[in-house]
Parts: sequence; structure tokens; C-alpha cells
Amino acid sequence: MNQLRGTGVALVTPFLPTANHAVDYPALRRLIDFTLDGGVDYLVINGTTAESPTLSAEERAEILRVAQEQVAGRVPLVFGLGGNHTEAVVHALRTTDLTGVVAILSASPYYNRPSQAGIVAHYQALADASPLPLILYNVPGRTGSNLTAATTLHLAQHPNIIGIKEASGNLEQCIAIAAGKPDDFLLISGDDMMTTSLVSFGAVGIISVLANAFPRAFSDMTRHALAGNFAQASQLLYDFVPLNPLMYEEGNPVGVKTALAAQGLCSATVRLPLIEASESLQERITLLTQKMQAVAAE
Repeated sequence: MNQLRGTGVALVTPFLPTANHAVDYPALRRLIDFTLDGGVDYLVINGTTAESPTLSAEERAEILRVAQEQVAGRVPLVFGLGGNHTEAVVHALRTTDLTGVVAILSASPYYNRPSQAGIVAHYQALADASPLPLILYNVPGRTGSNLTAATTLHLAQHPNIIGIKEASGNLEQCIAIAAGKPDDFLLISGDDMMTTSLVSFGAVGIISVLANAFPRAFSDMTRHALAGNFAQASQLLYDFVPLNPLMYEEGNPVGVKTALAAQGLCSATVRLPLIEASESLQERITLLTQKMQAVAAE
């Protein structure tokens, strides 16, 4: 799984600014080329940043087909497939056409708030059923429960569980995972602003939101960190300090879609229950996006 080293993009799903907010497939193709031209190492399709809970099964299948066609083997594809109904996720893993996909990213069950033993049982059921390697996704701010380091290390022993996207924001927990994990288990940052820190003690990269809109700067930052050039990586990271909190101020991917719209890559349209950024947030994101574009052009 060395192919999942570096910068992965949690790709957004562009929607048309029409009444039904249909998927904008030309914009999806445009965004894929933009991120790949920016040097990212792989794409995550149908992750939570893709607003996957609002996509139909038919849309998810077509998005994957279009992505496979547009990527044309240039980078690996990871597919997001998770949920809080274990048997339904198992069924999806067994029936979804995953041709061309190298791994599954699966968020920990949300809302149910299972015990650690329940989380273990859930992921073991998924890993047993999955035809592809499984990457855990710990994002307590979204799911309402945390995969502890001990739980992650226990699951890391399963032969079909190859890594974790860690977005707990708990640096001590991430260090504990790095210290105790098998050598071939992938620790992947799930928090853009913690990427260089996690790489410094063993993470292999990031699955990023910001890299949708700023693929070159973000992938360069990650490559510097992986090469041990932390001074250079930090300088690039500092550029994102004013912008990153705005990405989540009114929900994800509201912020990053606003930054993409400011660059003419897709509309800022999101599906309910999300709504587009407020006028104030749009203005602030657009201004910072333009500043970052100007710096990149120098």
C-alpha cells in the first residue's frame, strides 16, 4: 500500500445550481484533472466530504465510473463506504462494483455511539466481508465516538485492515498509534493542519479537504514533510492557517466548495441539510483564495 503515501484528496461532489442539484459530471472531470495536475498522489471518491449521505446508489456508481474513466490509471482510487448499520455496509461491500479501486475508507459508526468492543466487532465484520483492504476512519467530531489507540492497534492485527485516517485531533493518541502499530499499518492524517506533525512521527501522509482547492501547495507541503524537510513544509502549512478554520465554519464541504467556486472549478452548491456559505463567509474565503492564487503565481 505504498501507493497510498503522500496526499490523498477527499474529493467533493460538484452539483449543478439547479432545483434538483444534480451531479455536475463535467465539473467532476475538471476537478479531477485540476487535483492531478496539482500533484496529488491519490483520490478518495465518495468519502464524507463528497456529501455521500445525500447521494443515491445510482449516483455513487456513476461518480465512481466517471472518476475511473477520467483518472485513467494516473493515480490510485480509494472508495468511501461506511455507515452505522453494519449489515447494510457489509451488503454494499459485497455488491458494489469496485473495479479499479485499491482500498475502502470506512468511517466509524455515527450516532449509535457503540462501545469500543462494538466498534471492533463492526470493523471486523466489514474487513471479513470486504474484497479490498480496509482503512479505518476516526473522526469523533462527526461520529460522536472515538476509536481509542488501543482499539486501533487491536484492529490493526486484522489482515484486511491496512491503516487509519486519524482525525481525532488528539496528538497523544496519534503518537500512541504510531508507537504500537505494525510496520506495514498506515497512519494517515485526517486533519489538514496536523499533517506535518503526524508525518514527523510516522504518518505516511494525509487525506485532505484543502487539497481539493489547493492541490499544488498542499501536495508540496506533504512531500517536503515526508522527505524530512520540515522547515519548508511548515512554511507552506503556515499559509493555510487563516483559511483552514473557514473551511468548517458552516460545515464541510461548504467552505472548500466556496474556494473552488472562487477559482471557477465548480459551483458552491451543496445539498440539504447543508446550505451554501453565508455572504460574509463567501467574501472571506474568496479573498484568501485569491491571495493564495497570487502567491502561487509569483
